Amino acid sequence: MAKPRHSRFDCAPGCTVEAAISLIDGKWKCVILFHLLEGTVRFNEIKRRIPAVTHRTLTNQLRELEVDGLIVRTVYPQVPPKVEYSLSELGRSMTPVLTALKAWGDSNIGLFSNRVSVAA
Repeated sequence: MAKPRHSRFDCAPGCTVEAAISLIDGKWKCVILFHLLEGTVRFNEIKRRIPAVTHRTLTNQLRELEVDGLIVRTVYPQVPPKVEYSLSELGRSMTPVLTALKAWGDSNIGLFSNRVSVAA
């Protein structure tokens, strides 16, 4: 199911951040995009790299990323069908953002584990 998108971008200064985040919201979208930085990948390979995601959720998140223009889905006319996913130009433009998120996560992973153990 398609999610509602911004209809206006002439709001307060934070509006562009909100609009950008709306493209990558969803539990797995940034992770999917990060894995696609390595190149073209088929569905099952993405699923292997992200074992916690369900088939349905992965399908939905890939569809949304395609509709938003961040990835390209290529279907090859063969039996069985071969489908590959890759970053679009717009998706590739997110490389600095994704690598910065990874670097920040690498630097702060200890804080995450402490937070989880305290909350448990």
